Amino acid sequence: MIATTAAIEGGAALAHGPDRNWGYPPACCHGDPVSGDCGKIPSATVTPRPDGYVIILRPGDHQKITHQNRYFVPYDVVVPSGDDYFHICLHPTEEDENCFFAPADAM
Repeated sequence: MIATTAAIEGGAALAHGPDRNWGYPPACCHGDPVSGDCGKIPSATVTPRPDGYVIILRPGDHQKITHQNRYFVPYDVVVPSGDDYFHICLHPTEEDENCFFAPADAM
């Protein structure tokens, strides 16, 4: 996650994203909008806890999910999303959360 933060703060070029106004940092995204590992997820899959977010994804919630997965993301590694949605990057497998994005009003 340190590399992700450095890439974002360093103003590195952005990889593909959910719209033309912002994109996922290259340290987070491996692929393109169709085959990539980043995508918007339903807000109902995200639960805030005192120490971070718990995310439970099922097939249909994200393009890489084939079975239910649970992730925990501490608040100090959450990246602000460029829109009003939650996004997650899963790499190298669907069990591995690489980057998690939250809307500014949820942080």
